[in-house]
Amino acid sequence: MISRISKFKNLHKLFIFIPLIFYFGKRSYIAFDEGFYALQARWILDKGNWTIPLWWDEYVLDRTIGLQFLIAKSQEIFGRNSFTAYLPTTAASILMLFVTYKLHEEFFNKKYAIVSPLILATTYLWFDYSHLATQDIIYSCLVTIGIFSLVKIKSKDNKFYILLFGIWIGLAFMMKTFLVFVPLFSLVPFLFIKKNFLFSKFFWLGLIIGFIPYLVWALSINPYLEKNIIFYLVEKFNFLSNKNTFTNPFYYYFWNIPATFLPWSIFAIIGTIYNLYESKENKYLLSFFPLILIGILSIFSTKTPYYTLQISSILTLNTYTGIKYLFNSKKYKLIFLFITSKIVPLFIASLTFTYYFVFKNTSNFNYRENIFLMLGLLFFGISWSFIKAKNSFKEILITLIIGPYLFTSFLLQSGLFTDRSRELREKMEYVSSLDIVKNKPIKVDKSGMNSSQSTSKIIRIGLLTPMLGEGLERIDQLKKSELVWSTEFKKTKNNHDSYEVIYENDILKPWKLIQKNK
Repeated sequence: MISRISKFKNLHKLFIFIPLIFYFGKRSYIAFDEGFYALQARWILDKGNWTIPLWWDEYVLDRTIGLQFLIAKSQEIFGRNSFTAYLPTTAASILMLFVTYKLHEEFFNKKYAIVSPLILATTYLWFDYSHLATQDIIYSCLVTIGIFSLVKIKSKDNKFYILLFGIWIGLAFMMKTFLVFVPLFSLVPFLFIKKNFLFSKFFWLGLIIGFIPYLVWALSINPYLEKNIIFYLVEKFNFLSNKNTFTNPFYYYFWNIPATFLPWSIFAIIGTIYNLYESKENKYLLSFFPLILIGILSIFSTKTPYYTLQISSILTLNTYTGIKYLFNSKKYKLIFLFITSKIVPLFIASLTFTYYFVFKNTSNFNYRENIFLMLGLLFFGISWSFIKAKNSFKEILITLIIGPYLFTSFLLQSGLFTDRSRELREKMEYVSSLDIVKNKPIKVDKSGMNSSQSTSKIIRIGLLTPMLGEGLERIDQLKKSELVWSTEFKKTKNNHDSYEVIYENDILKPWKLIQKNK
């Protein structure tokens, strides 16, 4: 009976995260990368092809089909809508928060263990990508599971965790292919200490189990290809390794990580440094691991914010360490309290009023989005202003978390992080209501996809098109009474009897809905 009551008391911890994870309003995609994956998942269901990633009728061989498969399977089971497209990401987000909670218990203790997942859930980068239908959170969750399994391996008798450490590697490869080697190389100092478990048959069994999805897929797709799929994946890796549109300077992550880990950046940096010098056992995972990983990523030509998601749980644990260190520091405590209770609230208040009086009318946000954004900022600032020197560590922790918690909760429920293409969605809802569109496929003139802007638009338009038809090489391939999304109507405007613009709008520009009359 007592154990049941204890479990019920712990149940409330799950409800704390609901406003940060779940949004039940209308959703819309951004084009890259989630719209791209969602569109590929749609083709899996439309064409029944669960093997080859498609871009219209062409093969896309620079990535695996892992995420697209998960989205399609989720929509097949729970219904074909945008909410179910996010379920794989949502499930991985919840699991990653839980594993972060367990990591806190392992590194510190059960006291305040709920703090670390709450910090993680309110960091900008994690919060942003936990509401994107991409593979980044799923991959980062797998890396976090790998770290947790390492922590739990005390000897060769920990067979389950040795098995688990092998499994995550193959599953992560199915998500992000060669990126999995970055955390593995970063773990070398720690693996050197615990190297004995690498000779366990359970590690190698786990490695084989983890690679089964990739091996099954590779064997299934190879009959359709001129060469093994691994060569296409290597070509993509070589492209990313060389100078490209995502190439950034060596110091990119030195400013990007502090910016994307707001509002906890300074605490994470302090905690990482503290653990580097003060924590003899934990420094290999809490300090060496993230620092080596950042170093490896900095050498790599392609640099993007989401590459560092895989260390977000570790940075969260360091954030807790940083807050605790500052609270207990006779030298820095007063500075810490002054900045958090005075400077930050004043800055947030100034930011809120500046936005309201200067930028509100120039943004594309609607009334609901503006209200939720400003309320979130104000609650954030007001919350931190209540921090006092006489507060206990527990009280300061709670107050520090309440501000970002309310802010991110308001942001999510505003739709800014879920209904990211709201204006385009609203226009497409009107297009879908037209009688001429109902129960009729709309094809796409692929010649219009000649820029990143037009490609971005057609990805989002295609996802919101009730019945998406095939891609055409040219508009003159259209048959009588058929509909097409095209950018080329101006070239045929002299023949008004042949083609008719059914709908056009600045939001959908340069794409127009066209029907062929003759």
